[in-house]
Amino acid sequence: MDSNPQSSTRAYVTFLAGDSGYIHGVVGLAKGLRKVSSAYPLVVAVHPTVPHEHRDLLWSQGCVVRDIEPLCPPQSHTKFSEPHFVTNYCKLRVWEFVEYEKLVFMDGDTQVYENIDNLFNLPNGHIYAVMDCFCERTWKHTIQNKIGYCQHCPEKKKWPAELGPPPSLYFNTGVFVFEPDLSTYHDLLETLKVTPPGPFAEQDFMNVYFRDVYKPIPNVYNLVLAMLGRHPDKVDLEKTKVIHYCGGSKPWAFTGKEENMDREDIKMLVQKWWEIYGDEKLDYKNMSSKIIDAEGKPMA
Repeated sequence: MDSNPQSSTRAYVTFLAGDSGYIHGVVGLAKGLRKVSSAYPLVVAVHPTVPHEHRDLLWSQGCVVRDIEPLCPPQSHTKFSEPHFVTNYCKLRVWEFVEYEKLVFMDGDTQVYENIDNLFNLPNGHIYAVMDCFCERTWKHTIQNKIGYCQHCPEKKKWPAELGPPPSLYFNTGVFVFEPDLSTYHDLLETLKVTPPGPFAEQDFMNVYFRDVYKPIPNVYNLVLAMLGRHPDKVDLEKTKVIHYCGGSKPWAFTGKEENMDREDIKMLVQKWWEIYGDEKLDYKNMSSKIIDAEGKPMA
């Protein structure tokens, strides 16, 4: 990662809120980016509820810590798929980070296993992300799930003509590429005020807002683990660059007893995460001591 993270005009960015296990995910992500020799820093958008000791840990791992203000959706009776999803609207604050020309957002429960810096070279003017899968029962509220339609294999279950045109492609916001922009940021906030929340919170909102500029990228850049069971023919773990440990697969809380988690491939991927997280050689203090200055001397 960039030895001077404040100087880069490109960066990875993630979001952290509260005093939860996600601090382990963000630390693991910082170490993973170092392991794959990314050229760019990791910026952490930090909610006010994050304790000071967690902020100190982020700094010690070479992260750029950016404080953000809370952001809430309009009042409604919507039941979010997970209670903490309401906090995820704060992700929209990253459009305010205009000191960067381009950012790759990554959730705190993702891990990178191959360098993905090439994502920064995608053409401007679009939002790039991996299509989500509607096959899990967490999507039972959608018409796609109810009729057995999945955008990953539309040929298996055709969209019924009587329902009109197929819905717009729907992306997962665990990883996405975008350009920060203040006019977009302010429009996002104004649009949010008049948009009823959906069960998947900011992800539902972003899919509506960006539907005309969304461009899909291969699922190797954000493999949601539900794909292993639902679409194994669409998965090649040898080529996968980013694993998204969503649902019950979060390594720092994993027991194997969670629903659909008693699988050898998932256990292997959890162990793979721990190998990076537990590798002290990937700690920022140990990696930065290896940086050599112009005179051939180690830099502090």
